Formats: sequence, C-alpha cells, structure tokens
Amino acid sequence: MDENDKTTQPRRTPGTDEKASTRQVPGVQSGAAKAPAKGEEHVDPRLLELLVCPLTKTRLQYDSKKRELISKAAGLAFPIKDGVPLMIVEAARQLED
Repeated sequence: MDENDKTTQPRRTPGTDEKASTRQVPGVQSGAAKAPAKGEEHVDPRLLELLVCPLTKTRLQYDSKKRELISKAAGLAFPIKDGVPLMIVEAARQLED
C-alpha cells in the first residue's frame, strides 16, 4: 500500500453486526415487500391509531377512494402520496359541506 493513499476503511465497532440495526415502525413495511400497485394503496390500521389531525389532535378517518385522511373536526382532508400521509395543513384540502 502506498503511503500517499489516504483511503480508509470504515471502522467497525466490536461486537456489532455488519448490517445496520432496524426497528419496526407501525404502518411501515420492511423487507422486500412489494409496494401496492397504483390505486391499491391502503393505510395500516395501526398507523391510523397513531396519527391525529395536526390542528385539532382528533382521530382521522381513511377515505380509500380518494386516498385521504379526513379530519372532520378541522374540515380538512390530508392526501396520501406514494403511501405517505402528508400531515401538513398546506397539503390538505378543505372539505366541502
């Protein structure tokens, strides 16, 4: 090896596995699971138990046809894009009466 070669190998902590550790997050699939086809998206019920409206802190309802999470208390519908709920008011649409 050349002394001028400054490339280094990443350090490994003794007793750790080479693979990064992961933790299971409700509503998020891990592993090699296929993503749902377009129009087949669904929200894990466990995720719905955790998510609340960012304004009112009330429960949300899932509208599978429109792929939105509905906050009746705030009168807003939060979109779900590529399986990810966009829980910001700027991304929500106003519900019609």
